[in-house]
Amino acid sequence: MPQTTTVDEPMTMEELLNEQEHSIRALSHGDIVDGIVVRVDPDEVLVDIGAKSEGVISNRELAARGEAPVELTPGDEVKVYVIEPENEHGNVVLSLRKARAEGIWQKAAEKESEGEIIDAEVREQNKGGLIVNIMGLRGFLPSSQVARQYSGNLMELVGTKIPVKILEVNRKRNRLIVSQRAAQDEDRARQREELFEKLQVGDLVSGKVSGLTSYGAFVNLGGADGLIHISELSWDRINNVSDMLAVGDEVQVKVIKLDPELSRISLSLRQMSADPWDTIEDRFPQGKPVEGIVTKTKKYGAFLQIADGVEGLLHISELSWDHVERTEDVLKVGDKVTVMVLNADKVRRRISLSLRQLQGRGAGSGDVGEEYYPGADYEPAQVRDAVPELGDLETGGDAEEPESDERAVEEPTAEEPTAEEPTAEEPTAEEPTAEEATAAASAPAPAAVPAAAAEEPEAVHEQAEPAAAGHEDAE
Repeated sequence: MPQTTTVDEPMTMEELLNEQEHSIRALSHGDIVDGIVVRVDPDEVLVDIGAKSEGVISNRELAARGEAPVELTPGDEVKVYVIEPENEHGNVVLSLRKARAEGIWQKAAEKESEGEIIDAEVREQNKGGLIVNIMGLRGFLPSSQVARQYSGNLMELVGTKIPVKILEVNRKRNRLIVSQRAAQDEDRARQREELFEKLQVGDLVSGKVSGLTSYGAFVNLGGADGLIHISELSWDRINNVSDMLAVGDEVQVKVIKLDPELSRISLSLRQMSADPWDTIEDRFPQGKPVEGIVTKTKKYGAFLQIADGVEGLLHISELSWDHVERTEDVLKVGDKVTVMVLNADKVRRRISLSLRQLQGRGAGSGDVGEEYYPGADYEPAQVRDAVPELGDLETGGDAEEPESDERAVEEPTAEEPTAEEPTAEEPTAEEPTAEEATAAASAPAPAAVPAAAAEEPEAVHEQAEPAAAGHEDAE
C-alpha cells in the first residue's frame, strides 16, 4: 500500500505577525538583559538584545570619569540595563554602568542574607560615621558600629581596608549599612572556639597585655582574652598590677584553668618560675640569721621580705626582750634588719622570725625562766593563741575569676576571720590579710613569761595582742 505524505499548509499573514510579536522580547524600564555587541561607532554602540530593534549604548558609558575606559568589540557578550524601552528613533536606550551597579546590589543582598564578612575601603569621615566603598557601592559605617579600639578616633581608619558585615541593603533608597564591630565579634567568636579546641591546662602560651584592673591583667591570646589574677603575677606580694605589667607588654604565661562554657581562661605568670617555697626549709633552717626588709607593719608584728617571693612574720613579742606597745616603735616600712629564723614550714607556707634572739638581754626584762635554744619547742600556748590564723601566707590560691559584662571577671574579696578566730582588742583597727595572719599563726612566743609579767596579768594580755578578745569563752 503506497505511503501518503502530508504537506504543511502555508501560514497566513496574521499568524506570521502574531508569531513574530511573541518572539520579540517585551522590555520595561529597569530590566537587566543579555546582549551581543553588533557595531561600535564613535558616538554609540549597537547591541542586539532580541528586541524588534537594536539597543544603543552611549559612548559616554565607555569612558566615565574616575573609571577605567571600557573597550568593546563586535561579538562581545554584555549585560545591559534598560533605561528606555523605545526612544524617538525607535531604539532601546541601554546602560552598561547601571547594569553593573544592579548586579553588585544583588550580590550585596546575597552577602547580607548569608552573613558573609567582606572587605570595605574607608573613603572619608562624616558627622555620623564613615563612608566606605564596597564592591563599587557607596556604603555607610555608623560610628556606633566601628570596632571598639577605634571608636575614639575614626580618622585612623580613613584610607584603610577593614572587614565589615552588611546589616542592611535597600536598593530603592540606595541605602547600604555595614558594621565593623559585628564582623570583629563574629571573627573573635570563631577564633575563640578554635583557641579552646587546641588549648590544654599546663600549656605555655604567648600574648599581649590588653587591659589592667585592680585584680589582675588581661592577656590577648589571639581570639580570646585570658586573666592573670593578681595572686598569679609573682611569688612576691603585689599591691598594684601596674607595678609589674603595662598594656601592650608581650608576656609568656601558663594556662592553669579553662572554662569553655563561660569563655574563661585563667593564666599564671608566677608559675613560669620555680616556687621559692619548695626549698624554704633547706634555705632557711632554724636558728639561721637572715637579712630582711620590712614590707608592712601591723598591730601584731611586722612582715619582712627575706628572699624573692618569701615573706616572714616578725611577731611583736619577738621584737625586743622589753615590752613593745606598738610595732612602729621599733620598725618602720623599708627598714633593713637582721633577724633569726625560728621556724620555716613548707607545707603551711609560713616562716617565723625573731629580732630579740640576736640581741642581748635587756636590763629591764627581769628574770626569765628559760633560755631559747634553736630546735626547741618554742611555742607556749599563751602567746601562740594570741596569733590569729586566717589563711596561708603567700599562697595565691586559685582564685575564681569574677563575673563581668564581657570578660566575666569580678574582684575577689579578702577572707574575713570567723567568730571562733581571735580578733584584735580594738574592733575598728585594721584586720590582717589572709596571708599576713597566716604567717602570724606560726610565730612562736617567748620561751617563758617574765616574772614581772606574771605579777601583772594585764601586761601579759597586752603582749598577747590581738588574742584577748578571741579567748573570752576560754576564760
